[in-house]
Amino acid sequence: MPSIFTRIIRGEIPCYKVAESETCFAFLDINPLAKGHTLIVPKNEVDYLFDVEDELYIDLMRFAKKVAIALEKAVPCERIGVTVIGLEVPHAHVHLIPINALNDMNFAKPKLTMSAEELEMLAATISANFN
Repeated sequence: MPSIFTRIIRGEIPCYKVAESETCFAFLDINPLAKGHTLIVPKNEVDYLFDVEDELYIDLMRFAKKVAIALEKAVPCERIGVTVIGLEVPHAHVHLIPINALNDMNFAKPKLTMSAEELEMLAATISANFN
């Protein structure tokens, strides 16, 4: 059965897409820790990040870097935090989170609530800064 991320990539489940390459896909987390919290996934469904073939792993990290640069232009912050947890969805993914302090990446803290309009505008702004 395809993961929820595969279903998002296929367009079966709507998302707030930020960017896409031949091998990777980026979209906003709908339960973000911070404004702009973005997920980066390989289009090829692999459960564990370190099982991703080397070439795709490099593509994923290169793509994540480009998204992080666009995200930083769109959301004022000290820097973009990066984390890989990989337990909640069986599809390798990287979290990019705008941060100003270490605690901004605490997944136990309450999530932000953003309207569909806010998420849509934010995705468009990040996407416009993506090269």
